[in-house]
Amino acid sequence: MSLPPPPVYAPPAGPLKIVHQDEVLIVLDKPSGLLSVPGRGPAHADSLASRVQAEFPDARIVHRLDMATSGLIVLARGAAMERALSIAFQKRQVEKLYVAVVAGQIAEDSGEIDLPLITDWPNRPRQKVDFELGKPSLTGFEVLARDAARNTSRVALTPHTGRSHQLRVHLLAIGHPILGDDLYGDAASRTAAPRLLLHATRLALLHPLSGAQLTLESPPDF
Repeated sequence: MSLPPPPVYAPPAGPLKIVHQDEVLIVLDKPSGLLSVPGRGPAHADSLASRVQAEFPDARIVHRLDMATSGLIVLARGAAMERALSIAFQKRQVEKLYVAVVAGQIAEDSGEIDLPLITDWPNRPRQKVDFELGKPSLTGFEVLARDAARNTSRVALTPHTGRSHQLRVHLLAIGHPILGDDLYGDAASRTAAPRLLLHATRLALLHPLSGAQLTLESPPDF
């Protein structure tokens, strides 16, 4: 099977949108097309982390979004908060909700996708389903709307595990690739949108300093 060429890296210009800022953490709305952290080589030095650190030198990344994915991302301020927030993510104490538009009309109104994932080493950074060697991976979904004219579904996605490209591979595996996915979609779904239609729309966590519930939302622009 021939793979599509990798997308051209063209990070969006303009200031970052800060959704929440205090003395211990910063939550931003990452645009699609911007790396979470610097990649290899000077051509990939621009990233959300490096832009934030130019203004807040103590900011540290604690989780990532794919370059093509937009939405809410948390940076800790200082080493102690980085450890505290990293533990919260590792223990799945952070609620994450995504919105996507996918090809086809999903028959079920809600459900779970329970398929083990592993790196597709000959085709890195692609991931794949592997029932023998893959790591347990679970995604919950709820259909928000179906568009018969466009033959698409808008879905809310809850990742119960945090595997690389989990949402993208899971939706592909059930026959509903996310629109605009240059890495996993077929020709029709890749060209159906100018960008990957996947957005981290809500984050909920206990504030690492006060212990109060912190719930942040960012509506998708698609």
